[in-house]
Order: sequence, then C-alpha cells, then structure tokens
Amino acid sequence: MKVKSGDFVMPGDILGVSEQFLPDKWTYDDEGYIRASVLGTVDINSSNKKVSILPSSGNPAVLNVGDSVYGEITDVRGQRAMINVQKMKNNDRKLALPYMAAIHISQVKKGYLDKLTDAFRIGDIIEAKVSKIMGDNLDLNTENEEDGVVKAMCTRCRAYMIPTGRKDEVYCEVCDKKEKRKISTNYDCWGIKRTFEIFILVIFCINFSFMMFLEYFS
Repeated sequence: MKVKSGDFVMPGDILGVSEQFLPDKWTYDDEGYIRASVLGTVDINSSNKKVSILPSSGNPAVLNVGDSVYGEITDVRGQRAMINVQKMKNNDRKLALPYMAAIHISQVKKGYLDKLTDAFRIGDIIEAKVSKIMGDNLDLNTENEEDGVVKAMCTRCRAYMIPTGRKDEVYCEVCDKKEKRKISTNYDCWGIKRTFEIFILVIFCINFSFMMFLEYFS
C-alpha cells in the first residue's frame, strides 16, 4: 500500500515501512511497518521523512512510556496478568487505540512475590505505569506505591473490598472474607464504602417492605 499526503486512513492502516518513514504524531512502528493510530488524513514531511496523521475529530489520547493508566484485570495466568486498559490518568480524552496490556510477576512490586494471585484477581481495577509499547499492546509496571489495585473485587461474592490496615490485605464487608492484593496508596476507600452503605440500605428497605406486607395481610 502506497500512501500520500491527504489520504484518509483508519487506525491500524499501514502507511509504509520503517525504511521509508519515521513515525511521528498519531503513528507507530509495528515490527517495521508504520501504522496509523487514529482516524484521519496522512501528512508526510518529505524533508525529514516523517509521517503523521491529522485526526479527523479532536485529539485522542495516545499513550507514551511512563504514562499512568487505569485498567481492569481480565485474566491472571501463571506469571502474567492481562489488563483491559480503560483510560489515561488525569486525561478524559478517549484512548486512540483499544489498548490491551500485561504485567509480569517481576514488575508487580519491589521484592519477591510468590504468587501473582496475591497481587491481582479478575475484576480488580488497577493503576499502573506504561513500561513498554508495542502498537496497541502494552507492558505495565506497578512497583511504585501509588500503583497497584485501586478497587479489589471479592472472589467469593464479587463485591468491592476495603483495606484492613495491614499491608496488602483487603476485606469484604458483605461476606466477611479477607484476601491479599498489591494495594495502591490511591485505593478508592470512600467510593467502595459508599457502595456498601447503599447496599445495606437497599437490603433494609426490602426487609422493611416485606415486614409491612406480612403485617398488612395478617
């Protein structure tokens, strides 16, 4: 495929090879192929051999190494956890690509980690830093204190959990279960506690309505 300035392209379209161009704004190198990362028109700078894309609507967020992101753990298998990246931290723009990511057990925390399930479980929401970018695939790192789980989901009842105050331990107020996690210092305690309070209020209202029903028909 030979492209020229002004051509309309879609995310993932091949613009050329690394021998022809250097990737610039909204483009990336995918094993020697230069691809578009957003919907837009091609802009080739012939003097410096750089190719970029002029986005068709706004400027979506393209991730760089060192950026902080939020994502959901979708699988924990062996020594790698898989993450569906949802957004960039402190940036409300939609991500330019549907990024998928992985964290190796060696990148989870400083020091030794025996089992990856002691750090992450499916359904957890994490904050992490981008350590490597390969097109729409990322490697993430959670070694810093502010990185790690910001919302932990109970493996028994699927309710969100709260920190116990002990290092890397969370507690489920619904089913009285404790579990291990690699907890971020930005853990969302208030939001989870508020959700639990609403849950208790709903249960109370249901029980109260049932009691009134029985009293009415007795």
